[in-house]
Amino acid sequence: MPVVDVDPDELRELTGHEDLSDDDLKADLFGLGLEFEGETEEGQYQFEFAPDRLDRLSVEGVARSLRYHYGDARGVYVPNTNDPEWTIEVDESVPDERPYVTGAVVRGVDLDEAALESLIQLQEKLHATMGRGRAKGAIGIHDLAMVKGAPLQEGAERSITYRGVDPDGAPFVPLDANDELTPAEVLTEHATGETYADLVADLDRYPAIYDELGLFSFPPVINGKRTEVTTGSRELLVELTGTDQWTIDKMCTIICYALSARGATIEEVEVNYADGATHPSEYGAELVRPNLDVDEKSVAHDRIETLLGVDFEPEEVVDCFERAGLDASYTLGEDVTYEVSIPPYRVDVLHPLDLVDDVGRAYGFDNLEPRYPDVGTVGGRHERSRLEDAVRTSLVGLGFEDLLNFHMTSGEENYERMRVEPGTGGAAVDGAGVFGGGDPVEITEPYSEEYTQLRSWALPSLVMLLERNTHNAYPQDVAEVGFVAERDGDENTSVAESRHVAGAVARRDASYEVAKGRLQALCSDFGVDVETPPTDHPSFIDGRVASVVIDGERAGVIGELHPAVLVEHDLEVPVAAFEFDLDALN
Repeated sequence: MPVVDVDPDELRELTGHEDLSDDDLKADLFGLGLEFEGETEEGQYQFEFAPDRLDRLSVEGVARSLRYHYGDARGVYVPNTNDPEWTIEVDESVPDERPYVTGAVVRGVDLDEAALESLIQLQEKLHATMGRGRAKGAIGIHDLAMVKGAPLQEGAERSITYRGVDPDGAPFVPLDANDELTPAEVLTEHATGETYADLVADLDRYPAIYDELGLFSFPPVINGKRTEVTTGSRELLVELTGTDQWTIDKMCTIICYALSARGATIEEVEVNYADGATHPSEYGAELVRPNLDVDEKSVAHDRIETLLGVDFEPEEVVDCFERAGLDASYTLGEDVTYEVSIPPYRVDVLHPLDLVDDVGRAYGFDNLEPRYPDVGTVGGRHERSRLEDAVRTSLVGLGFEDLLNFHMTSGEENYERMRVEPGTGGAAVDGAGVFGGGDPVEITEPYSEEYTQLRSWALPSLVMLLERNTHNAYPQDVAEVGFVAERDGDENTSVAESRHVAGAVARRDASYEVAKGRLQALCSDFGVDVETPPTDHPSFIDGRVASVVIDGERAGVIGELHPAVLVEHDLEVPVAAFEFDLDALN
């Protein structure tokens, strides 16, 4: 978790409680969830932060939370903004890998050394957390007096342009340098450029921001020296680029709130995505930023009382919400539900449970009285776990080797190499479509091309293992009881999760009859009836494949793998296999 340095004297000044003792200050911060980690050589406190409260990554954000804690501030605060005088034009030449931009103009800021250090620390901590090391979002802060915006037409706003640049073009003087360097030279000859070179090195064109005088920002790597921010800067341009509009908008909002706490005035900017440029479909091609919209969520009074174990009056709950920096309203009736307004800097409130947590912190977790639960239980194994172990035991008794494979895979392994089209199946046991061909549950930002989604069925994992074991002797009889998932809009999570039983027989005499004999023996162990009516499945040979119907319900598939699947996996012996839903054995 991030550790942030905070000057205690500056924190007291921004909070308005300059008489607070060190012990009281540390205790109050601990109540907010900030753990004291020690002091720097300069006497600054070091606090470890929960990664969800990114608005507290600066002394200004911590001071704001303390003012709410002390009751000096209440409810949602949204700073006033001035109408835009600047425009960010997004050219279609911007690299598709980093298409989005946002920003704000900040006027009347008073930057002494402490304020400048706090701003730099906030910038870097946001880079490390929400920005994912600048890969997802990167922040550039510039002295607006040194930015020369060219009006698009007479009487129009001044503008800067976000565009793509050739690696060997547009030389500029980067921060901490005295000579002009091209973007490509920055990546090889500048210390900061070397650190972040991997973020852009593979791009044909690099992202860059221009004003009337030329390139002054090379995101996500480094800013130009011309617009460097100093203690003498009174007006700032904040620009952010990244791979996700929502992320950079929220990062921008947190910075604007921190500068507003210093007495600065926030001014909007217009962001215009050109025809042909990638733009955020949920917002449109013309934006006004920063986005200071207030979000709304609801939570039931009964849920708050149940989770916290406290009997509240509705007015008490509203008071707790307001002392947490939120607004809340309710109507009396049989069931009281609170409509809660959430300020734009709170990126952590995603669920009603987050609202309950805010009520608990405002009430004081130390004030909660411990009590024994109304029902005492003795821990034990879940019935599903017992069933899984019983099935594994039976499979081993039938000659299979028990496996434990990864739940994550790739679309190529899960579908393509098995000759299955994604989206051609229904839920696992609804009887529709191709077994295993459900809509994939994809990983938004996978770390590897080998693991981009959750597997929708287990058989591809067994075939992959057989592929890697062609150097070993046959027969190879392998089986697994494992997790699978596919998208399902009827589920409250939009994902249908289940456990499947899969077995494969790889040997020179492998056949449909051999696999069916093992399947029948397994079902007999659990006292269920199994039928195998003919069906079609692209992974199996036509006429040698059947559905697995257990106690009258379609549960899976059995058959001999298609020669194309065997060739694809370099298998030189026949393979017969089956797979069905574990719950069918209950």
